[in-house]
Amino acid sequence: MLQTLRKIGSIGLVSEPAPAPDELLRVRRALDARIATLLGRALCIRHVDAGSCNGCELEIQALSNPYYNLEGCNLRFVASPRHADLLLVTGPVVKNMAAALQRVYAATPDPKLVVALGDCGCTGGVLGQCPAVLGPVSSVIAVDVAVPGCPPSPVRILQGILTAIAG
Repeated sequence: MLQTLRKIGSIGLVSEPAPAPDELLRVRRALDARIATLLGRALCIRHVDAGSCNGCELEIQALSNPYYNLEGCNLRFVASPRHADLLLVTGPVVKNMAAALQRVYAATPDPKLVVALGDCGCTGGVLGQCPAVLGPVSSVIAVDVAVPGCPPSPVRILQGILTAIAG
């Protein structure tokens, strides 16, 4: 131990230099300003499962953990479409969910945004040819942004939400 302390004393403390400021980290401030300009409050998201395998739902749930910090970005999930600004729809639309999806879309106040998630939500996926499936989300309601992947990663989902806000 004494030998280690002498070595530290002769060399001194060695540490990494402090990193330079990164302008990309200012994205959160710009995003908060953009959401506040558009809505005057947080962006409220309503998730609708139109018949998925729940793979996309696991990735959506991962968005709620502290690593992605949706609440810190002024994005939050709500239980009612009447409080929502954006619909996040997963899975191919099965016949039994078509009317419910249309009712949710109609109940969401204008201006509303729709993000279709996963290969199934974008194209119908592997189940798109089944007799019980009507097809992708765009065959039932208007879609603003489609996020492919089986399932898409939480980062891709967040990019899809941000793309819908931006454009």
